[in-house]
Amino acid sequence: QVNLVESGGGLVQPGGSLRLSCAASGNIVSISAMEWYRQAAGNLRELVAGITNGGSTNYGASVKGRFTISRDNAKNTMYLEMNTLKPEDTGVYYCKAEVLTTHWGDYWGQGTQVTVSS
Repeated sequence: QVNLVESGGGLVQPGGSLRLSCAASGNIVSISAMEWYRQAAGNLRELVAGITNGGSTNYGASVKGRFTISRDNAKNTMYLEMNTLKPEDTGVYYCKAEVLTTHWGDYWGQGTQVTVSS
């Protein structure tokens, strides 16, 4: 059993910043790729950023240069630093991790709401 718990969401004004966290717990042997997704109302879930266990990163075009993904492998935790937030960044942010327990599997968190509004 693996649990992913996101935190750090909230309401912020345009131009502001937020830092999201995703903590993984359970019967974890190893974590490979970790990713942040978001889903705005009425839209499909989209990839925001991803990071390998070696630290290689990739970003969606709409957030490149504004968001920074990182992880602490010792704590099984991933972060998303979001700067210069725009109203179009509003949505539910989910973390996803590829986790080895007795076998490899993909796990999702429950999501955290981010609202960018004045």
